[in-house]
Amino acid sequence: MKRTVIQLLHEVSNIHPDKNYLSEKQANNWVSTTFKEADIKSLYVAATLRQIGFKKEDKIALLSEGRTYWVLSEFGVLKNNCISVPLSIKLLPEEILFRLNHSEAEAIIISQNNIEKLFPIWSRLENKNLKIIFLDNDQKKISAIIEKLKINKDQQFFIFEEMLTSGENLLKTEKDIMQKVEDEIIEEDTLTISYTSGTTGNPKGIMLTHLNYWANSKDAYNSFIGYLFYKTLIILPLDHSFAHTVGIYIALLNYMTLYFVDAQGGNTNIVRNIPSNLKEVQPQLLLTVPALTGNFMKKIIDGVEKKGGFANWLFKSGINAGVKIHGDNYNKTSVFTKIVNFIPYKIANAIVFSKVREIFGGKLEFCIGGGALLDLKQQNFFLSLGIPVYQGYGLTEATPIISSNTPIVSKLGTSGKVLDGVDCRIIKSDGTEAKVGEKGEIVISGLNVMKGYFKNEKATNEVLVNNKLHTGDMGFYEEDNFLMVVGREKALLISQDGEKYSPEEIEEAIINSTDLIAQAMLYNDHCKNTTAIITLETAKIKSFVQKNNIKSEEQLLEEIKKSFYIFKQQNEYKNSFPNKWIPSNFRIVDEHFSEKNKMINSTMKMVRFKITETYKELIDNMYKPKQNINCEENKKVLRKFFE
Repeated sequence: MKRTVIQLLHEVSNIHPDKNYLSEKQANNWVSTTFKEADIKSLYVAATLRQIGFKKEDKIALLSEGRTYWVLSEFGVLKNNCISVPLSIKLLPEEILFRLNHSEAEAIIISQNNIEKLFPIWSRLENKNLKIIFLDNDQKKISAIIEKLKINKDQQFFIFEEMLTSGENLLKTEKDIMQKVEDEIIEEDTLTISYTSGTTGNPKGIMLTHLNYWANSKDAYNSFIGYLFYKTLIILPLDHSFAHTVGIYIALLNYMTLYFVDAQGGNTNIVRNIPSNLKEVQPQLLLTVPALTGNFMKKIIDGVEKKGGFANWLFKSGINAGVKIHGDNYNKTSVFTKIVNFIPYKIANAIVFSKVREIFGGKLEFCIGGGALLDLKQQNFFLSLGIPVYQGYGLTEATPIISSNTPIVSKLGTSGKVLDGVDCRIIKSDGTEAKVGEKGEIVISGLNVMKGYFKNEKATNEVLVNNKLHTGDMGFYEEDNFLMVVGREKALLISQDGEKYSPEEIEEAIINSTDLIAQAMLYNDHCKNTTAIITLETAKIKSFVQKNNIKSEEQLLEEIKKSFYIFKQQNEYKNSFPNKWIPSNFRIVDEHFSEKNKMINSTMKMVRFKITETYKELIDNMYKPKQNINCEENKKVLRKFFE
């Protein structure tokens, strides 16, 4: 039996044909598609694609919010032996243009919420015959698109629902032909070209095969055996490699039902609809990233603080008690610790935590975290709350899961145990394998390792050496054989003496310990001391100024300075970081790092080279004599709070 994701869909559609796989909000109702229906309808799509003229290895881009038609589209593309090119809805038109041109896309499957991103780039597409497959059936909108782009409706514009009908009719006579097309698919065929988020320059197109996805899905499933028929609300975009593999393919093995956040009325409604959708769906698990859990944590804390009094005191006491009871969630805590903290924890859990859990629908058992390093404070917080976030580690080039904590075995502060089918070694700079506790580059091999970068042999050869993937991430194995990831090699701080250090944990400590600071990027490029560029939580600053009767920018700057360093006094971070890597100087900037100014990428990670490039003058000034935090640049930014 061939190891392809199409085979995974066939298997579950035969075993549980009537179980719901995909569910989305249409008007005010949730409309579901079963595993069997998904298998059949995606074949309709494949048959129509073949009739239109798409052939093996043609690239078809996909730009849409998460929805049923997204999944049916991708399976349809794959069943016709074409290659899917998933794109983020957060991309700017120029970024979409690069990906469409570089991937040599023959078509784009696109939703109404995203179609206008094509307008400014249409004339600059290298493929002048790029076909549009439109996921919505708004005839007025369709007419406007055709007129705007001046395209031939019959040859270049196709409506997804019409393709389903056409495909159903075609299969009455062409079922054997489509079976032949599927029979020709082999495990090594490229399934997707997934573009990196571009934190270090132009994005690269990662070629992942059927075997890559099949192997990673099976290995991850084996780590989470027993969690069958769960419901999950897909909050992350489906192009995100983590959501792509877990949300679409591992869901087939676990027989999960996927609910997509309601995006009716535009992409801006997605975030707004998460709270109501969580209550409607009542998911048992969620896929998340640190930026999302961090946002949840801050909103929960803010909400409880507004209640004030006894509720706020009980909440904080309960969290602290929970942290002590659970410890690292692997090694047993002492009986004395459990006894001392048992009553405050149980009272908080019954009175406050249970109500907080209702925010997530009331049935959420755990979250699986990926995408970036998850701060220990967040892990402690959600475990105490009764909704543990099981942190994992991976990258798109590994399809993407390499390791994960699970409900079966987990240890806070780590990235969990490496999957059984993945060989993961820590290689030191001299090329030798590191011992337990020694840091080095994470190097992996296995059936989940990518085929290579599309049209980029040089970059492929740099990371794939003897079939081993050099991740560029630094890490080590701790004493219990849990993987510890300490950050990207290219993001490392480098001191004057050449010593290196990952900044991410300190950055997370800073922003998770204060309400006043929104973002922080640390910098040290062969310098004596470390510095930082920070942005502020504007609304919180305004409230803080009024509440504390702050009269001047000098006074406010002193408070921000205290807030910046408060993490050093907290239990989670006390004595955790060497002094040389804690910033001795920082500059406040007015504009937040965002996707719009390209300082945040589509996976919510800071684009360090872009921030450094933008604020080079400020950074350079921090290294000049007599330049400290109490400088005119910082006061100037704060002056607006007193005007």
